[in-house]
Amino acid sequence: MIEVVDGQRQLKDCKRIVVKIGSSLLTANGQGLDIAAISHWAKQIAVLHNAGHEIILVSSGAVAEGMVRMKLINRPTDLPSLQACAAIGQMGLIQTWSSVLEKHAIQTAQVLLTHDDLADRRRYLNSCDALQHLIDWQVIPVINENDTVSTDEIRFGDNDTLAAMVAGQVHADLLIILTDQQGMFDSDPRSNPNAKLFHTVRALDESLFDMAGGGGKFGRGGMLTKVRAARLAAKSGCPTLIASGESDQVLARLMSGELLGTLFITDNDRMTAHQQWLAAHLQTAGRLVLDDGAVNAIKDNHRSLLPVGVKAVEGHFDRGDVVECVDSQGGRVAVGRVNFSSRSADIVKGLSSDKVYQVLGEARSLEMIHRDHMAIY
Repeated sequence: MIEVVDGQRQLKDCKRIVVKIGSSLLTANGQGLDIAAISHWAKQIAVLHNAGHEIILVSSGAVAEGMVRMKLINRPTDLPSLQACAAIGQMGLIQTWSSVLEKHAIQTAQVLLTHDDLADRRRYLNSCDALQHLIDWQVIPVINENDTVSTDEIRFGDNDTLAAMVAGQVHADLLIILTDQQGMFDSDPRSNPNAKLFHTVRALDESLFDMAGGGGKFGRGGMLTKVRAARLAAKSGCPTLIASGESDQVLARLMSGELLGTLFITDNDRMTAHQQWLAAHLQTAGRLVLDDGAVNAIKDNHRSLLPVGVKAVEGHFDRGDVVECVDSQGGRVAVGRVNFSSRSADIVKGLSSDKVYQVLGEARSLEMIHRDHMAIY
């Protein structure tokens, strides 16, 4: 856990760092890429790189750049137009990063990811291997969502979520999310001048969701998405720093331990690599609605899900598929690989373990989802 000693965060052991920079910090108020700003970021990244840190960059800005190149005033709302803008703008985005970092003798690599890349086990592991090789070669991966081929139902939705997933994927020591906001406040600072900035919070604190707000014009992520991203990263054992990219030399100051922004610290529990892969599923084959007892057993005690705790089965899935577990209000509880098909699950839902074998008439695991094959939200 990162400690604060004499007013300084102790970040010296954070070697592998995922840095996510939002659209508002890379564009001229949404009017195309701000080359001067990106050059400035390159200098800061180069300082960390040359100091021995392994930097993985998650960069927004493709859609905003595409909008300008196509002379669009308002951000498109339909998926095909967004995909087209992303395809057009991504060219300029990666060329700019390559050019500015090359001036510091740093090689870059473009990595475009979709949900399917992380949901498919083989592709997930392949991308892990590719990223590790790039890091070993001291190349900085420049990662963005592959908007051009993503479908609306299974998009990451914002690069905050993507950055958190990548942080887990590469076993990062720290995730830094740079934005146009100073950090996490106890209320909206735009409407409350007395809002208090938190320097340190627990990433899994449920009350944080009530304090978060919405996104901006040229990006998709507001503070709510950043809180969710910090929570996801924490499940992988990675702390998150959310800070204002408008602060001078913010990366160097953060890594020196200065109390800028908000640090989201992790708890002791850490997902296994398999559980991290499960958590990467934004789309699942079906849903299991749980009773309160099952929800508490899973969230508080990390127990396996038994058929007796299932109230309803939704969707059509086979044994071994990844399904979502929700509470009676539809809130996400966990995701996991199910030991029953939807047909069998519907038959045994609500039954005690001693009756499952009697009803199905075949040898079967007593767990609907074993805890080792479950990622808890």
